[in-house]
Amino acid sequence: MKTDLLKFKSICCQEWPHVTANEPHILPIYNTSAFVFDNIQQGIKIFEGKEEGFSYSRYDNPTLATTAQKLAALESIDLEENAHCVLCGSGMGAISTLFYSVLQQGDTILTQADLYGGTTELIQNNLSRFGIKCIVVDFNDSEQVQKILQEETIKLIYIETPSNPLLNCVDIQAVASIAKKHNIVTAIDNTFASCYLQRPLNDGIDYVIYSTTKFLNGMGNALGGAIISLDYDKYKAAWNVMKLNGTYCSPTDAWYLYNGLKTFPLRMDAHCKNALELAEYLEGHSMVKRVNYPGIASHSAHEIAKKQMSAFGAMLSFEIKGNLDQALSFMNNLQLASLAPTLGNVDTILLHPATSSHLKVPKELREKVGITDGLIRVSVGIESVDDLIKDFDQAISKALA
Repeated sequence: MKTDLLKFKSICCQEWPHVTANEPHILPIYNTSAFVFDNIQQGIKIFEGKEEGFSYSRYDNPTLATTAQKLAALESIDLEENAHCVLCGSGMGAISTLFYSVLQQGDTILTQADLYGGTTELIQNNLSRFGIKCIVVDFNDSEQVQKILQEETIKLIYIETPSNPLLNCVDIQAVASIAKKHNIVTAIDNTFASCYLQRPLNDGIDYVIYSTTKFLNGMGNALGGAIISLDYDKYKAAWNVMKLNGTYCSPTDAWYLYNGLKTFPLRMDAHCKNALELAEYLEGHSMVKRVNYPGIASHSAHEIAKKQMSAFGAMLSFEIKGNLDQALSFMNNLQLASLAPTLGNVDTILLHPATSSHLKVPKELREKVGITDGLIRVSVGIESVDDLIKDFDQAISKALA
């Protein structure tokens, strides 16, 4: 219908013809809930999967699809086969979507003790309600792993490496190899290392999980999560759960991720350099009990990290020689670094796991793996490392005076 035949209210309601000529230099944000079909036959074909196209942004969206393809290309850059990526609304959205796409009632997960507290809580409090069992193991103890695999039927092996917040590392190749022999699905949370430093698909892992909120975005301005797999059927199973559970990523958050990736390698180089210098400073400090950073030779994971990481990352944790009050006093005395329950931003951020990320983990369990009241997690930023060390030094001196 010609617009000159429409009434005023009808013109207001209509989507006006888009004025376009050239391609935009930057990916647009497609903030639309749905997409228009040329005709109903096209809509039917898209819903049936017989024609490429978009229907509803909970299913997919051009901003999401473009970002997902870019992230999948980075993850599988060393491989002949292209990976597939599902974007979710958060890291926990990605983890829960993965679990619900792989596991059924009565299945068993084999995992490690030192997982992110939110993942531990999800397994213990939510998955257990569906009869899903969890067994904890030291993956670097091959005899222990073999014994469990002989006694139990495992559906999923789920690992973090480096782990949050102790920076322990698991031999990815060894885990993938033994899982293949026993026909077990494998997944890794690669948030701390990122695909710049470590690419688990190369080693035979089935799923790679990210909180894209962190280093991949890097600016702390959007939430997001990702599930990446080389296997199309595994990807499609995760996508279907995402679609039905509504754990999708918003177009705006995907757009922030897309643009954050442009500076990703530059940021990670600076992060890693600063983290190593700060870890070495802390290791030499008389008031620091221990430092957890895979880049220093004293850390138990150093050799494994050297084998599978191109650099040692931006995350570290350390235990102060003091009680809970002194640990919190140190954090409150910091002037440059920030205190926040996140990581992976360009600025340095500290968190106290015992009172935040691992608050819901029973004290005896967290202390057993080394998450004490004196443990402090640090996401090292890209500021001047001299300023960071000066800030840490004055804060430690005040807290332990």
